[in-house]
Amino acid sequence: NPPHFPYLCPSIMEAQHTPQSLDRAIQSYLRARGYDRLRLHNALFDMDGVLFDSMPYHARSWNRAMREFGLDLPEAEAFLHEGRTGAGTIDIVMQRERGRRATEAEIKAIYARKSEIFNTFPPAGPMPGARELAEQMRRDGLRVQIVTGSGQKSLLGRIERSYPGVFDPSLMVTAFDVRYGKPDPEPYLMGLQKAGIGADEAIVVENAPLGVQAGHAAGIFTVAVNTGPLPDEALLRSGADLLFPSMQAFARSWPLFFQAAARTRRE
Repeated sequence: NPPHFPYLCPSIMEAQHTPQSLDRAIQSYLRARGYDRLRLHNALFDMDGVLFDSMPYHARSWNRAMREFGLDLPEAEAFLHEGRTGAGTIDIVMQRERGRRATEAEIKAIYARKSEIFNTFPPAGPMPGARELAEQMRRDGLRVQIVTGSGQKSLLGRIERSYPGVFDPSLMVTAFDVRYGKPDPEPYLMGLQKAGIGADEAIVVENAPLGVQAGHAAGIFTVAVNTGPLPDEALLRSGADLLFPSMQAFARSWPLFFQAAARTRRE
């Protein structure tokens, strides 16, 4: 049986965004945050499920590693923890299964085994549409950076090979940089700090509820891209300002969105 997701409402995502619907989304954000306009300088990308089609491997790895340690984390539920640090995920499962916090030794052992299993899978390919989107953003003058809860060196090392010259390593935020991780806003606030910009000067590109919550809590315009098995409503209720069904769809709509951001002022 699937896990009991908290969001089971049908999608309210528009099939295709229009200039008017993009204007409305930006207006809603500006009114809620008190900004007069979006001044886009940076785009903050999550990695797993956004830049790489790696989440199915993560879900299987978590499931197998947890079972080996006598714990239960269904594959489908792993998608709900996407963006959380590995230590945070292990601690949540340990509290649920055994009624206590995970020890440092348990966290180290379980995460090491999860990483070992993950590295037995074939390399995850780039998410279709992601490079096209990032390159369009760069042509339009934005810097693009990565903000991820991942600590998988096998993926981090493939960024430059799959996206040559696109992402600035000095602006990257990973699980090694943060204390709390998503859904806490800390990773995205750190991304803003590294770039030297404010929340109204960036957008977040996310595919997971926890990541959307983190971007929203950081006060950044957050675009959700539903590349996984969760219902659209899970992303919308987490605070997404805009939702697309794929990275390809966002890439196709980027010129319209960029134009909308440039012209839209708070009413």
